[in-house]
Amino acid sequence: MFSDIQFQHPWLFLLLLVIPLYLAWYIWRRKTSHPTMQVSTLQPLEGTKPTLRVWLRHLPLALRLAAVALAIVVLARPQSTSSYSDSNTEGIDIVISLDISGSMEALDFRPNRLEAAKNVAVKFISGRQNDNIGLVIFAGESFTQCPLTTDHSVLINLFQDVRTQMLDGGTAIGMGLATAVSRIKESKAKSKVIILLTDGVNNSGAISPEKAAELAHTFGIRVYTIGVGTIGTAPFPVQTPFGVKTQEVEVKIDEPLLRNIAESTGGKYFRATDNKSLEAIYAEIDQLEKTIMEVRHYTQHTDEYFPFAVAILLLLLLEVVLRNTLLRTIP
Repeated sequence: MFSDIQFQHPWLFLLLLVIPLYLAWYIWRRKTSHPTMQVSTLQPLEGTKPTLRVWLRHLPLALRLAAVALAIVVLARPQSTSSYSDSNTEGIDIVISLDISGSMEALDFRPNRLEAAKNVAVKFISGRQNDNIGLVIFAGESFTQCPLTTDHSVLINLFQDVRTQMLDGGTAIGMGLATAVSRIKESKAKSKVIILLTDGVNNSGAISPEKAAELAHTFGIRVYTIGVGTIGTAPFPVQTPFGVKTQEVEVKIDEPLLRNIAESTGGKYFRATDNKSLEAIYAEIDQLEKTIMEVRHYTQHTDEYFPFAVAILLLLLLEVVLRNTLLRTIP
């Protein structure tokens, strides 16, 4: 009950020094105020045992000193403290638009581009607990794999199911971006973000990347674009009559396009050439797009003097009863 009690005026405990002073005065007074009588012998009183009144003669003093000590505790204002916090979290709505065209099977990332992109994105999602996150995939066409959700376990499971050849061949960057915009444009969040990841050049789709970027800008959506692929050539698995072989394929990424999409929407363009750089890119985006959290702390103090006051009253009452009954003295 009293483990969490604090005192508003702890300096008042210095008044406890009064107790030993009073006790010293009490002892001195008893020695000097009691009359003495000389007798010739105490032999008739030998073997007489002290009565209960003798053993309890100092009990009123102990009760009074205890009452004084408790009164000082009351003056120090014992208080219990309860605190709690009220947090308002303003999450960020994020749609990841992921290229799943055949070129994402290139082996310049481990185990390949697509799997590396999925693994890093899953880590990113796991660290954004307060955000709505969705997933759009695209190749020659685009598809919403998962709408905006805070159920990140479901989103991660759907992420793990993504593979190449789920959609028609080609790279429709404009369609991938436009589908992501359509999924996030009605969001009420103050911050709306699209992360567009691709390893190629736009070569299909009914909507151009430039038009999709204009739509994103119109709806106040920032687009972070990521070009995935090493510089020069990359090993690519090819099926042959003798099994799967690798051959070097030139890496072609439309960096000017991706940079323009990012800059026109207030985002940023990144180039990932290996797993480590891709992780660093997602870490930077994570820092750029921090969730807003406002926390208010409340503290309530409650005076806890009542139990002490009751104890003081009982101690004084008991002293009065003893002085007027069992320990009554005749002047």
